[in-house]
Amino acid sequence: MPTDAENPEDFDGITRLFPLPELVLFPGIDQSLHVFEHRYRQMAADALAGNGLIALVLLSPDWEEQYDSRPAIESVACLARIVASEKLEDGRYNLRLRGLARLRIEWELDRPDKMYRLAQGEVMPDRPPAEIAEATSGRAKLRAALLSRFDPAGPLHDQLCELFDSESPLGRVCDQLSYGLPLPVELKQQLLAEPLAGIRAEILTHALRPKPRPPRPFPPEFSVN
Repeated sequence: MPTDAENPEDFDGITRLFPLPELVLFPGIDQSLHVFEHRYRQMAADALAGNGLIALVLLSPDWEEQYDSRPAIESVACLARIVASEKLEDGRYNLRLRGLARLRIEWELDRPDKMYRLAQGEVMPDRPPAEIAEATSGRAKLRAALLSRFDPAGPLHDQLCELFDSESPLGRVCDQLSYGLPLPVELKQQLLAEPLAGIRAEILTHALRPKPRPPRPFPPEFSVN
């Protein structure tokens, strides 16, 4: 398959929607999926026969009661391309998708001939900090906040140092951390919806800093023990 720019040339603004709970994909990240529902088998077949593009979008809270119909979804998704696929004998698919870009969902389309949902969407370009000093400062603060949580002698510490020392731009570093760290799904969605890399770095830095303990009351409460 061709190499994708941030805005794939073969994306015409119409996207196949794959709503999922508890999963937020980010640009530059690979994600494996097992597709077993009939509506998403149809979606996978259509995508593989076409441009291979699918938008992974997070289901909004309280989606369970409407899952079989059209539960509410978040307004920002991750446009992704199928980079590998396997069709099983019973019609299920194993897919590997690669996140390409943030996608703002503008409205859903009425397509009775499709079991899955489609939408009109607009790619949200990643916006790096305007000044080099801002990017450098944001990177340094995020690095300090994150590395303080890991043993300096451990392998994860070294891997994170390699990430921060790499030539990856600040936005890409934030997206890799946003996907890989065990953050609340609501926070991951907030990070996906933010196109400004500097703001994403600030959000992550704040989330990773230790929370101050509330002060103990003085005088202490009376105890009968």
